[in-house]
Amino acid sequence: MKRSKSYRAAAEKIDADKAYAPLEAVRIAKQTASAKYDETVEVAMRLGVDPRKADQMVRGTVNLPHGTGKTARVLVFANGDKAEAATAAGADFVGSDDLLEKVAGGWLDFDAVVATPDLMGKVGRLGKVLGPRGLMPNPKTGTVTMDTAKAVTDIKGGKIEFRVDKHANLHFIIGKASFDEKALVENYATALEEILRLKPAASKGRYITKATLATTMGPGIPLDFTKTRYLLVEDASAEA
Repeated sequence: MKRSKSYRAAAEKIDADKAYAPLEAVRIAKQTASAKYDETVEVAMRLGVDPRKADQMVRGTVNLPHGTGKTARVLVFANGDKAEAATAAGADFVGSDDLLEKVAGGWLDFDAVVATPDLMGKVGRLGKVLGPRGLMPNPKTGTVTMDTAKAVTDIKGGKIEFRVDKHANLHFIIGKASFDEKALVENYATALEEILRLKPAASKGRYITKATLATTMGPGIPLDFTKTRYLLVEDASAEA
């Protein structure tokens, strides 16, 4: 795959054998973001778990303190007052049978899905459409709920969902390249704390084995995932 000149120039600034502290990695990512649009900043991790085993599945949600930089388009399957509450909270699409039929037909112009428990029997039939895209509502992530207003507010406010894939990789966004360094690092720290909290008891050995930070069009920057304190302090000796 042929890389752009700006990509190659950015890659030359990165030492592939070095694990960069989060603040340094964020700084490099911001400096090397060269697209004409505001690139997303994403973290990819390789976990030491076996996702084929139910007791080693890592999945959760976290509210980023500085949001994601993107206002998610939220679809809510609900009726009556729960539908009205979702609309009042700012949901982009609200309905039941009409929306179910539309999604079943291949319409996917949304970023997150919320459903009330009574409609999950019908929503479950959309598994082949929503499942592969990580959009299926789930009680564990707060997207199957009677409190549709809170679910919509959380998602709109910067709530992200993450889930380890079949190769034990985990991806999550921490904001946009236009965010200041402090906001990106604090978003990363919040997500990392939740991922560490969710370490399965059945997982043996090293939990996180590799981590990389990158912008949408930029090269991967090896991340020192062992650094969990004083992430905004320049001097590493402050951890002592």
